[in-house]
Amino acid sequence: MTSSGTTLQQAIELGKRAVLLDQEGKHEGAAYFYEQAAIALEEIVATNSIVQSATLAVKANQYKQRATSLRNSYLSSNVMPSLTEEQQSILNNARNSVNKALEVDEMGEHKKALPLYIDAVEVCSSAAKATSDKNLQSKLTKLAMQALNRAEELKMKPQTNKKTSASPAASESAQVEHLSVSNLKVSGAQSYSSEEKKVLEITSMINGREYVPFMAGDLQERFILLSTFSDRHGKLSLSPKQKKSFSRWARAEEISADPKVIENIDCFSIKQTVVSDCSFVASLAVSAQYEKRFNKKLITNIIYPQNKSGMPVYNSCGKYMIRLRINGVSRKVVIDDYLPMGRHGELLCSYSVNRNELWVSLLEKAYMKVMGGYDFPGSNSNIDLHALTGWIPERVALKSSGGEEFKKEELFKKLYDRFHKGDVIVTVATGEMSEAAEVRTGLVSAHAYALLNIQEVKGIRLIMLKNPWSHVRWKGNYSELDANHWTEDLKKQLNYNPESAANFDNGVFWIDYDSLCTFFDVVYLSWNPSLFTHTFSIIGCWNAGSGPVKDLYNIGENPQFSLTVRSPGSAAVWILLTRHITDIDDFRENKEYITVLVYKNKGKRVYYPADPPPYIDGIRINSPHYLCKLLHTQAGIERYTLVISQYEKSNTINYSLRVYSSCPIELKKITNPHRFKDEIRKDGWKGVSAGGCGNNPRTYPNNPKYQFTLEKTSDLLIDLKGPKEFLIGFDVTCISLCDNDSSSGTFTKKSSGAFRSGFVILELENVPAGIYQIVPSTFHPGQEGSFFLTIQSPNQIKLKKIQ
Repeated sequence: MTSSGTTLQQAIELGKRAVLLDQEGKHEGAAYFYEQAAIALEEIVATNSIVQSATLAVKANQYKQRATSLRNSYLSSNVMPSLTEEQQSILNNARNSVNKALEVDEMGEHKKALPLYIDAVEVCSSAAKATSDKNLQSKLTKLAMQALNRAEELKMKPQTNKKTSASPAASESAQVEHLSVSNLKVSGAQSYSSEEKKVLEITSMINGREYVPFMAGDLQERFILLSTFSDRHGKLSLSPKQKKSFSRWARAEEISADPKVIENIDCFSIKQTVVSDCSFVASLAVSAQYEKRFNKKLITNIIYPQNKSGMPVYNSCGKYMIRLRINGVSRKVVIDDYLPMGRHGELLCSYSVNRNELWVSLLEKAYMKVMGGYDFPGSNSNIDLHALTGWIPERVALKSSGGEEFKKEELFKKLYDRFHKGDVIVTVATGEMSEAAEVRTGLVSAHAYALLNIQEVKGIRLIMLKNPWSHVRWKGNYSELDANHWTEDLKKQLNYNPESAANFDNGVFWIDYDSLCTFFDVVYLSWNPSLFTHTFSIIGCWNAGSGPVKDLYNIGENPQFSLTVRSPGSAAVWILLTRHITDIDDFRENKEYITVLVYKNKGKRVYYPADPPPYIDGIRINSPHYLCKLLHTQAGIERYTLVISQYEKSNTINYSLRVYSSCPIELKKITNPHRFKDEIRKDGWKGVSAGGCGNNPRTYPNNPKYQFTLEKTSDLLIDLKGPKEFLIGFDVTCISLCDNDSSSGTFTKKSSGAFRSGFVILELENVPAGIYQIVPSTFHPGQEGSFFLTIQSPNQIKLKKIQ
């Protein structure tokens, strides 16, 4: 609201507005304007040498103190008073009645448990009617409802007194929630391979805790317990900002008289506090807005326990289960309802301004638990939204860089069309900004914002954003302070009143598209998987010792996949590569730059990065997710080769590769068919033996020579590695053939092709049985150096040096 040219009169006006709102009891709005007035006064003091500087500094400090006091008062206003000793005794008696039923229920004696639950309902209901204390009434009523719901469930069950298995869905839970996404058809095997299971097991251990894949049996998780639930992993570690104000951990029933998981899913009720997770809170906001706009469950269905309608419900025992998509699959995260509170009774975590609602705090707590605690380094919405929703993440830079061109007009059209159809949810993020730029623009440095609306009115393109803090807004064009651009017609079209908006800051503002492209750095899009009809995923491991460190000369040892697209016409095929992360330090400083390269190579293995040239050359980014879009324009069958690539490989990488398609597909890992290998490691070109290529007929015969024998027709893979400063190659000559072999692969002489820097490879098919000779050479004679010569075959093979 202030700017670098703030006048004393403007600061006074801000102060007057704060006092007026304070007198009217509008404390959040008053706190905001007190803060803005303080900023304005401090700016005047810092930039002007006027006589009243000392007085203005004192007044600025008073404004800040009043703002802090109002915010703390507002936050603590709904904190629940504790029960008296007598009230606690009544509550304990009611809980005991429920626990008696539960003990019998846990033993599998359902027929005997049913009347005990009915008795417990009577005990709880009678106690609730007998007290006038609203807090105690609420707790007793919830206990009664839990007992009643379980009694209704037991009435529906066959009445047996046999002890049931601890896991009634054991047969279903043996199978992990599989490769399907949404209602897409799985194009391939319906179970995981042994390698995939091993990777899933390894990447289940995240930040020292195990988060197993979500199974069918987890839907039978028991939430009614003999005692109040406490997470066996203990309390989450707090961030430095939380520690400064921390007072205690409080349960939901201590915070609200009538706690509920969700009353009304709404993006405007979400508020971030001191946890550095703006992208996660922005992700919650856009997900909540999607649910409300389209009446489709997106994040409410990942919170358990749930009622018969699939809506999450409050659990007085304090146990909740959240289903998050982490490291390739949905995973089970169990938490309790202890939340961090400050010295003034304020919550030190994100929350809903409807203080009865828990969903914001519970989802944040579950995500922070997986991430190692509230001391979170920050993320981006591609990561957060994929974990919450499983939607397909895409990152669009608003500045052209690294060979990636920013298509401004194309992006707006895509955002406008797809946002209103419900195909995509969006957040945006600023880059690093100076403090002066933050004050001037009203934007926050390196901060995420939720995109809530996008409109075009008579050529004016506007976007509505929400700051997760629920205060501090844009100050430029089309802000609530902009008197130049807001016409009466535009206000009417957008149903927006800047004057009213200026009286209360909830962090929501309009910004024109040109300004967004200027002042923001990145747009994060998450696409609805239901846009596609088919999907398949492969989970794998890329060992650090496999292949060269950089993909400059040889990508033959990189993970490669054959993708077959069976298209009746135009089809969209999207390829999502996800790197599994298991340690928060890796998350803080992600140094792995990954991508997917696409080749039109008939689904065969590719060895040279640029031969053939990639059909789609991926951009290497240090994000866990990379999305590659392939548009198949013609009817028919096309086979592609997908290659996972890194800028520089230093660590073993576990990954998931998922393909989404609007037509049938087949995705297979390209395996090495050659079981046998022989290698020459201690040889080289030296002196006379550095004979050069065949263009030098006098010296070429002096090169080292190797011989091998094939007992039967076989495929071969031969490669030569040498000094990168030399162009190298080799020839394979047939010396003799077995009399009875008439293979189609017969040849007199084969070359490795063009001489290349440091690495060449030759793939031969159906080579007939016989005796063969290999001559490795540099292009120029007299170039001395060591080399490695390797030959691979499905059959036994041995290289023998003959010169």
